[in-house]
Amino acid sequence: MTPTAAPAQRVDPPGSRPAPLAAELRVGAMRMARRLRRERSSTDITDGQYSVLACLDRRGPQTLRSLADHENVQPPSMTRTVTALEDAGLARRTPHPDDGRQLLVVLTDAGATHVLETRRRRDAWLAGQLAALGPDDRATLARAAALLQEIATR
Repeated sequence: MTPTAAPAQRVDPPGSRPAPLAAELRVGAMRMARRLRRERSSTDITDGQYSVLACLDRRGPQTLRSLADHENVQPPSMTRTVTALEDAGLARRTPHPDDGRQLLVVLTDAGATHVLETRRRRDAWLAGQLAALGPDDRATLARAAALLQEIATR
C-alpha cells in the first residue's frame, strides 16, 4: 500500500492576503482619485458638479431624480447642483419629450467641452506618470486595471 500525497496547500505571497491587500488598494485608489481630481479644466466647478456633467456625457439627458439617484444625493441637492451648472452655461433643462410634468437635464456644448478637456488633462497626467515606469510595471498595472474593472462590476 502506497501512501497518498497530501494536497498542496496554497500559500499567499507576502502582501497578497485579502484583508491587508484590501486596505492597501483602498488607500491607493483613494489617493489616486484625489490626485486625478486636481487635473481639471476649471476650478470654477466642484467635484460634485463635474460628476454630474460626466454622468450627462456618458448617459445622455437625465431627469433630476435619475441624476440624484445616480449621484446618491437628495433631489433638492441635485436641483442646486443643476442650477449652478445652468448658471455656468454647462447644462440646461429642457422639457421631457414623453412626460410634460418632467424636465430633462442636458449637457450644453460648453459642458461637453469641459468634460472632454478634464478627461484629456487627467489622462495626460496619468500617462506621464506611467511613462516614467518600466514596461514590466506598466504590464502589471494593465493587469491590475482589468482586475479592478472586474471587481467593480460584480
